[in-house]
Amino acid sequence: MEQDRAVPSAHETQKKIYSQMVARTKPKPPLARNVTGAFFFGGAICTLGQALLNFYISMGLTRPDAGAAASATLVFWAALLTGLGVYDSIAKYAGAGTIVPITGFANSIVAPALEFRREGMVFGVGQRMFTIAGPVLAYGFISAWMVGLITYLFK
Repeated sequence: MEQDRAVPSAHETQKKIYSQMVARTKPKPPLARNVTGAFFFGGAICTLGQALLNFYISMGLTRPDAGAAASATLVFWAALLTGLGVYDSIAKYAGAGTIVPITGFANSIVAPALEFRREGMVFGVGQRMFTIAGPVLAYGFISAWMVGLITYLFK
């Protein structure tokens, strides 16, 4: 009985052969280019955000109001560029550099809505808009509520 377990089954052998074939044929991602692109594009977006913050402060807004205005501006431009199809072209080169900042969140809301707009405003855009971002928002709301409740109870 011990010897029966030592011999791999035909299914296990086929699985191993298939895994080896996949490993040989799958493309190797250009890691250095991906990391560099993410670093520079993500940094550029954050630098733009800081420039917008400084601009709004120089226009007389308080720091919290300037932060909100800068965030809203970045979200607006990301949503607009997503709608025009430009954001996805940038993301091909920038990779995670476009996903991590607030602009990636705007893209994750607008892209599914655009994809399903042919299904109508309610069942297409309205329903699909939060496909990706919905769980993030739900987690954020629940976490904020729990932290607020804990802070209130133990203050």
